[in-house]
Amino acid sequence: MKKMMPALATVIAAVLFSSSAGSAETRKGEGTEEFGLSPKQLVEAVEKVEGLISKCMRDQGFAYVAVDYNTVRKGMAADKSLPGLSEEEFISKYGFGVSTLYTGQPPQLTDGYSPGKVALGERNVENYKKLSATDQIAYNRVLFGENINATFAIGLETENFSMTGGCTRKAIEQVFPPAQVKSTFHNQKDALINKDTRMKSALSRYAKEMNKAGFKYNHPDEVEPDIRERLFALTSGGTIPTAKLSTEQRSALKDIQDYERRAAAKSFKLQKDITEPVEEKILEEMFARKP
Repeated sequence: MKKMMPALATVIAAVLFSSSAGSAETRKGEGTEEFGLSPKQLVEAVEKVEGLISKCMRDQGFAYVAVDYNTVRKGMAADKSLPGLSEEEFISKYGFGVSTLYTGQPPQLTDGYSPGKVALGERNVENYKKLSATDQIAYNRVLFGENINATFAIGLETENFSMTGGCTRKAIEQVFPPAQVKSTFHNQKDALINKDTRMKSALSRYAKEMNKAGFKYNHPDEVEPDIRERLFALTSGGTIPTAKLSTEQRSALKDIQDYERRAAAKSFKLQKDITEPVEEKILEEMFARKP
């Protein structure tokens, strides 16, 4: 489930609590978790994907310990999160934390902010560190493909698997339907919300305001993936350490970082002012308990 404003999270929690006791879903066939899954389905999906990643890595000659659900969830929760900062403060300072906190180091070797490292689990991180530099490169190419920052946990958190690769992508494709692997995916709940005429009007206002600020986005969900693609193109999939960037690349990275901070802050404010209130209203109606 994409990160949401606190007020919206409160609304969803309230309507879910007032619905049938013990129910894990908002309505039949429509779960409350990422990709429209129920909590149970999400746990099962994570366990299946991690098991398949482990098998794929083993088939390629590398050791990978299937990560448990709680560890993956910790990695998801670490996205756009730092001790002492609210999400709004984080976005104001770091944007989405994509280019602004880029180091070029593999997630396993990154110090400080690294949701990907958290989600890989301590055993996999320690095993990775024991590999030679050459084997580390090969390991991550097999695990992640071209983009070493496109981890399973981040894909889950952002509901966007489009940039994943390697064994991670192969495992995801065996568990999630093809439509959910595309960058254009919206879960059933979000799709219904986006079709509502009130949300269409709100998104039109959002797009106009973003355009006035110099950003060509029609939906809040378009902003972060675009930043990731820009960084991917500049850094060869996140494989170039900042110290090895050329003068031109460092200048381009700074431009992306400045752009990310401004775009993220503007989008966050517009969501709070324009789209979130409409979404709250639609959710209240959508999930209200019937008499």
